[in-house]
Amino acid sequence: MTVVRWDPFREFGFTTGHPWLPPVDIYQTGDHELVLTAELPDMTREDIDVTVENFVLTVKGEKKFGSDIKEDQFHHIERRYGVFSRSFSLPRTVDASKVSADYKNGVLTVRLPLREEAKPRQIKVDVAA
Repeated sequence: MTVVRWDPFREFGFTTGHPWLPPVDIYQTGDHELVLTAELPDMTREDIDVTVENFVLTVKGEKKFGSDIKEDQFHHIERRYGVFSRSFSLPRTVDASKVSADYKNGVLTVRLPLREEAKPRQIKVDVAA
């Protein structure tokens, strides 16, 4: 008779190696700017790269395992780790020279101001004499 050792953790499986895409919201604040927010928990500013080129916004980076825990110590992993890249086409009304980004509490916020000529403006109607 063969004795098979039961390993209760084998059934949990590991999810490392699968690509992940951080969730993103994009919205417009009135007529002034577009805003992109991305959930990037447990990352540092150095792990995140934001670029705008030819009206394409690209957010990429790497979410790493904590340095105090080795991958072979895990019994079960549901959170995603690894390299990611997301790209978004921007409207021609965005002023690429004024794009800004900040990272706070695990959320990246990218502000994409609209060009002045793209913003609506009120036209004064003169009365002819």
